[in-house]
Amino acid sequence: MSDVYRRIEVSKQGTAEIAKFKDKKILDETALDELRVELLRLINDRQGLDLLLDFSNVEFMSSAVLGLLGQIHRKMGVLKGKLKMCSIHPQIYEVFKLTNLNKLFSIHKDQAEALAKF
Repeated sequence: MSDVYRRIEVSKQGTAEIAKFKDKKILDETALDELRVELLRLINDRQGLDLLLDFSNVEFMSSAVLGLLGQIHRKMGVLKGKLKMCSIHPQIYEVFKLTNLNKLFSIHKDQAEALAKF
């Protein structure tokens, strides 16, 4: 399955799908577009999906990624799925705090903690 994705590495743990970002930097429009397509393909109208986004590789990302995460969050809500995030670097987490997105998203220290919350 993971060979169809260039920007994310997909695995399954229990009922949850884990999408781990491969890129250290998500800055340009091309990477963002590919990421959008891949995440939407992964969700693909799957009702009640448990999805964990793992940011452990990501060191920098553009603010446009926040828009994409909002889009994924809304889509998951429509599908009655659960979205969690983990392993966000401190400087990126600051942006989540500044924009109050840390209150919107379910953000956890690591995969184990996040998976325990599904």
